Amino acid sequence: MTQSDTAGAGPTASDRGARGGLSVALVGPDGAGKSTIAHEVARRLPMPASYLYMGVNLEASPKMLPTTRLALARKRRRGGASDMTARRVGPGSSRGPLAEARALVRMLNWLAEEAYRQFLAARIRGRGQIAVLDRDFFCDYHASAIAPSTTRRPVDVRLHGLVLRRWYRRPDLTIVLDAPAEVLFARKGEDTLEGLSRRRQEYLDLKTVLPAVATVDANRPLELVTDDVVAAILDFVGKPSAASAPERPAAEAGHIESTDGPAIEPSGAVAGSAVQLDDHPVSVGS
Repeated sequence: MTQSDTAGAGPTASDRGARGGLSVALVGPDGAGKSTIAHEVARRLPMPASYLYMGVNLEASPKMLPTTRLALARKRRRGGASDMTARRVGPGSSRGPLAEARALVRMLNWLAEEAYRQFLAARIRGRGQIAVLDRDFFCDYHASAIAPSTTRRPVDVRLHGLVLRRWYRRPDLTIVLDAPAEVLFARKGEDTLEGLSRRRQEYLDLKTVLPAVATVDANRPLELVTDDVVAAILDFVGKPSAASAPERPAAEAGHIESTDGPAIEPSGAVAGSAVQLDDHPVSVGS
């Protein structure tokens, strides 16, 4: 983990324990089931929790800045897409000065929107609740705007990456919903198999730059995936989850692995789950 990637990392375990609230982000490629599972997890957690959408599709976000709402209305009238981020420029492509200026203005508005969502998440945590984040801007843009690149990025993308890297608060726990590219494509039919495979690996690689990452097998029925996400959160906060997840057949039992040591056999919160924790669980107390 580099110094730049840890600059905006979440608080320590003692900080979280003292304040009570924390953030959990559910991330993964399109088709992983993030929104459906995040809503269900917020409903099923045995402690106060609130759902918050953190993606770019403004049609799915009931909360946004007035300036974003106005810009979105203008885009709708022109037949544009329901997001406010600048379009990616492929290798070898270039934009003229006017297009660069427009992209920069659009990005400044989007940065304000991201700051607003951060404020909403902080307000949830300040009430001592778990903020269940449907997507996360740092995770979603890490590969395209933050990670080192062999090509020069447009100025708006570089600005976005700088802000996310230096000032954006990382989730306390990030849960990657993982499934094969073929499954993801069959569910939503978006992107290509090659693109989905690349995005899948980008999310799996987040374990090298975030403080705590759990990987959950999303290629299973919704109920089982939700069980494991809830169990991973309860394990992270040090609470038992026997009542939140049904007993599984012994043949389905798995284990939690840590990048810092040997495998830890599941107990209590994660028994029988298909969860791989890529950092040691951190107990933050009741």
